[in-house]
Amino acid sequence: MKKSLLLILLVLGGWLILAQSCFTFRTADSKAISSFQKDGIPLKTATINEEGFPLHYVQTGNDSLPTLVFIHGTPGSWNAFDRYLKDSTLRAHYRLISIDRPGFGYSNFGKALNLPDQSRIIGPVLESLKNKEAFWLVGHSLGGPMILQLALDYPQLATGLVIISGSIDPAAEKPERWRYVMDKTPLKLFLPGAFRPSNTELIYLKKDLKQMEPALSAINLPVYFIHGRTDSWVPPVNVEFGLKKLINAPKLDTLWLDGGHFIPWTEFQPIRKKLLERKP
Repeated sequence: MKKSLLLILLVLGGWLILAQSCFTFRTADSKAISSFQKDGIPLKTATINEEGFPLHYVQTGNDSLPTLVFIHGTPGSWNAFDRYLKDSTLRAHYRLISIDRPGFGYSNFGKALNLPDQSRIIGPVLESLKNKEAFWLVGHSLGGPMILQLALDYPQLATGLVIISGSIDPAAEKPERWRYVMDKTPLKLFLPGAFRPSNTELIYLKKDLKQMEPALSAINLPVYFIHGRTDSWVPPVNVEFGLKKLINAPKLDTLWLDGGHFIPWTEFQPIRKKLLERKP
């Protein structure tokens, strides 16, 4: 009996250690720079402190070009879009920036924040990176409502928004009460790596979306939806919600693709084609 208990404790202890060292979904700058160099691509990495909070980002492409800013979902980090940052055709037309959202990657990893608090950190940093060219925000999954929040908080920041598989409809968010149990009890310790801040921000998300909903009519930017027809994680009803609520967007457009929630990787070619349009 004592041996069995000891074995269980050892397994649990090992998991607690392993859980926090794995599943971080991040790549060290030195390793990333080396990977891009092998493809002959200069990769700029930087961290800017905003309100005492570090925001890490990477960049490829010429500073004089129009910009695409990629914002990842949950969990994740900037390298969710490394294929886009490496693509020679995109780099010929755009400066490409991808950030680690607060709580992920190398932006104070593990410290989850709600969308308004993330926006207060991300917004000023992105404003400092603007040039005189077009500045598009591209958000996948939770990155979708993130760029809507940024557009509301910083109306002069973006030229337009591209929402890929974005979770923006509060009614489409499942209650998932187990998330609260995992967040408010010692069970939180067993969530591996980036899944811990991910769980917390997903708890925030439904409230964030409800608060955001009545303000969406204030967005007066072009908004483009790219969504998988068979997305079961973020169902297509989210697009219908966006088309209904963004009544003052000068242009709304939708690109439907075969596939589910992971279309940024499974449907790279048609998404790249859409991004290459000067007015996506």
